[in-house]
Amino acid sequence: MLDFRFRNLWERLQGKKARMPQFLSEVRLDGIRGIRDLRVAFDYPVSVIAGGNASGKSTVLFACACAYKVPGAGVRDYAPSTLFPDYRPRSGERKDERHDVALDFEYVTPKGRQSMRWRRGKEWRRSFMGRKGARQPERRVYLRALGNLAKSSEDRGALGMSSLSGQPEETRLTASQIEFAQRMLPFRYNEVVKLSGGERNLLFAAQESGASYSELHMASGERAILRLSQEIAQLEGALVLVDEIESGLHPWVQQLLMLELQQLALRNDLQIIVTTHSPIVLDAVPPYGRIFLDRDRNGEVSAREAYRDVIQNALYGRSNDALNLLCEDAAAEGVLRGAFDFIAPRRNLARDSIRIGRDTGADEFPQHAAAFRKFGQIDNFVFIIDGDRRGEDIEDRIYASAGREAPIFYTPGGVAPEMWIWQRLKASPATHADGLGISPESLLDGLDKLDSIYDSASDAPSRIVKAKLRNLADDLGWSVPDICRMAARREADDKASAIRPLIDGLESALLEWRERRDRF
Repeated sequence: MLDFRFRNLWERLQGKKARMPQFLSEVRLDGIRGIRDLRVAFDYPVSVIAGGNASGKSTVLFACACAYKVPGAGVRDYAPSTLFPDYRPRSGERKDERHDVALDFEYVTPKGRQSMRWRRGKEWRRSFMGRKGARQPERRVYLRALGNLAKSSEDRGALGMSSLSGQPEETRLTASQIEFAQRMLPFRYNEVVKLSGGERNLLFAAQESGASYSELHMASGERAILRLSQEIAQLEGALVLVDEIESGLHPWVQQLLMLELQQLALRNDLQIIVTTHSPIVLDAVPPYGRIFLDRDRNGEVSAREAYRDVIQNALYGRSNDALNLLCEDAAAEGVLRGAFDFIAPRRNLARDSIRIGRDTGADEFPQHAAAFRKFGQIDNFVFIIDGDRRGEDIEDRIYASAGREAPIFYTPGGVAPEMWIWQRLKASPATHADGLGISPESLLDGLDKLDSIYDSASDAPSRIVKAKLRNLADDLGWSVPDICRMAARREADDKASAIRPLIDGLESALLEWRERRDRF
């Protein structure tokens, strides 16, 4: 039920994005905290920034806080000089090095698309890419690190309320503010009151059970949720930025919080950007709402493409229970699934023992391999490169990134997987036709007609065969991956088939992986 609610929200929220009057669509950082020319695009109203420690998550979040002029805020409250301070004492040799810094922003505003840059030379200045009379867009911004709620500095501020000479001002939280919290917390409140004195404030809660207490006696999770409820539940059209959103929260509450935040974004036209180390928070938004930052050995930070589950699981330590295969595209995945349809009964293989993911291309594999090794997951991975890339340097680049710990195999035939499947269908129609539910004559006739249609096409052979296979799939009411899977499974029965070296390699990798898993 929760999964259904998430998916329904994803569709509605993404559909509303085009109608949101304010949207921060992109930020680029250059020269700050070791980051060079990092571009981060926001494609979904609730974005989750993930990555390892020191990968730049908080830096990107704080940069976003500099994007707008905030009504009612002080001149320096949301300025880079405040959010990115330097240690430069009047005396002493140790000080932060000064570099030229640029923070570039792309916006959707009621006046159309706009751009702005904060640049630091000797001091911070704004520019508007040569547009005369341009101004920094105005918008409410909320910035909060939930982890701060457990720190002594906030406790001292709350404790300071007891030293007030006068009566503190009381403000009751509204129904919507309390409702936001009660959807996630296991008890109900009669009231929640904010006591204020100057810049200090303290929450005080009264439960239906009769318990009455200040936030100094709250568990960190309850305190974080109530604070967040009080501060954002009534915001409209704002940019909400939360660092370490999962801090102090049970995994189930993390899910509920992300559900509530997306419902709030839908209802109140909010754009929300959070950072996290939690795979549960990352799973709570669609792939196009996930941003993964990685810092390589040279200190360079990059924003990786939205990951498929197999890669995301690896980078969050959830790959130890399965052998993970990374291939290039849907056709290669189909071939691999056909191979494992053959291997599974021979090796008593449970369905969930294998995960197959696909990427945009083998050229990205070395970068993935380096990340898997960095996070201790390389032993659980096998890389499958398309056969037409054999003889290139991709294999050497993977080994250079991750050592020789990860097996590397190629799809059959020394050609692209679609080409190999097409060749096998033509060479052995009797082997494959009944799997497709047609006669060998009909299959061969369909293949010949498509060959004739595309005979004069000027595209590269790999593009032509992909188009032919798509046409065949449409004519038969199949999908291309399913045709590849069926054909690969039938080819596996032939000991002389070009797929058998791949099958032997996959079986060997599977047995070695099982042995390591059982040993540890």
